[in-house]
Amino acid sequence: MEQNNKEVTPWEITLKVFEDKEPRHFVLDGTKLFLEGSGEDEGICSTQFRQDVEPWLTALFQNEHLNLLAGSGLTVATCRLASRQNGANMDEVDFPTYPYKDNLLKAVETSAKNAGRVKANIEDQIRTANKLLEGLEILEHDGNNYGYNGLKSDITSILSNLINSVLATETLIDSAPTPLRSPEDAARYLMSFLLSFASRTASRDRLHIFTTNYDRVIEWAADMAGIRLMDRFVGTLSPIFRSSRLELDMHYNPPGIRGEPRYLEGLARYSKLHGSLDWHYQNRHVRKVAIPFGAQSFEPYISDAAGCLIFPNSAKDRETSEFPYVELFRDFAAATCRPNTVLVCYGYGFGDEHINRVIEDMLTIPSTHLVIISMDNAGSRISNFYERVGRADQISLMIGAPFADIVSLVDNFLPKPAIDLTTQKVQEIITSRGWEKPVPGSHLQGE
Repeated sequence: MEQNNKEVTPWEITLKVFEDKEPRHFVLDGTKLFLEGSGEDEGICSTQFRQDVEPWLTALFQNEHLNLLAGSGLTVATCRLASRQNGANMDEVDFPTYPYKDNLLKAVETSAKNAGRVKANIEDQIRTANKLLEGLEILEHDGNNYGYNGLKSDITSILSNLINSVLATETLIDSAPTPLRSPEDAARYLMSFLLSFASRTASRDRLHIFTTNYDRVIEWAADMAGIRLMDRFVGTLSPIFRSSRLELDMHYNPPGIRGEPRYLEGLARYSKLHGSLDWHYQNRHVRKVAIPFGAQSFEPYISDAAGCLIFPNSAKDRETSEFPYVELFRDFAAATCRPNTVLVCYGYGFGDEHINRVIEDMLTIPSTHLVIISMDNAGSRISNFYERVGRADQISLMIGAPFADIVSLVDNFLPKPAIDLTTQKVQEIITSRGWEKPVPGSHLQGE
């Protein structure tokens, strides 16, 4: 497994699963892993931890309710596997036209600190600039300008560049293979990743996937894997976001059995908490626009970037700036804050307080459990969240490249993407016959 050449701090490789009372911190030295402070070789990463992690995750994934929260780390991991590049980022941008941008940037920094981020990102800038734009629009009616036109132009330009950069990331993932690119591997591992979560017994509640990403990488992999995603959009030609929260599902009738429909396998609920680059506010409705995956530009499909619903952008003339985000967060709270629930966070850096607040409320229910899988400590935000919540027995930590690298995660730690009943049945047969384990090649020797 490939590792970064940079120095690895003890917290960057952390494990806490099953009966661990405290997180175990490790130092990586080449292919050997050393327990912090002991200097004793703990063996190769994947083989050392598999027996601890894989059975634990397999048991958690068959809990009554299972939810997956995927952050930008999932897109980055997929893009790096496909193209050796990270794709779009959320770094700060410039406001070249607005004359009072120094004051704006100070307000952006304050907003970022209030959200728990050391450094502001583009979401902080868009959110703060939109608030300022609303105030300047009021002053505009009195014949004053105060840079309203310049700020509006800058916001539109920033949104256009952001949407196109996300589309460029999709292109990197879905491009034709070259000697240096392997999009087939990215597709295969991402499909296996999703199937590990979606393959649940029919008696369990449906998997609910939540994501903060604007791209359609999850939809792309789900289409190839044959996973049916159910969201709030209704329609065929131009699907519309509906507020009605109906527990719709899909069933089928087994041959020869009438009146006893069974749940269809390979189905998951899906919510994009921060919107999507193909969501557009149009004629008082939020519509999903048919933008091809990895399109060169959004402009042939969406005329105005300001109408694109990517959080925290607020389309003009909407009845409330909270729609549809408030509906999506109600779904997030309803899905997670209930007994016997497991929430797995992959690639989420705990930089959104509105999401963290729901997760904290979830952990107040004793039968819930949180699994955090991350490449690093996300600027100490994960460790700070862990310490602040104080629910150590309900939190599992898998931090570091051995766990968060999607190839290593799928190959070594995630449950196999199939319902585990066959494995259990095989083990029962072996036990009933008094065998400790199958004898390799015994069927060839007539034993």
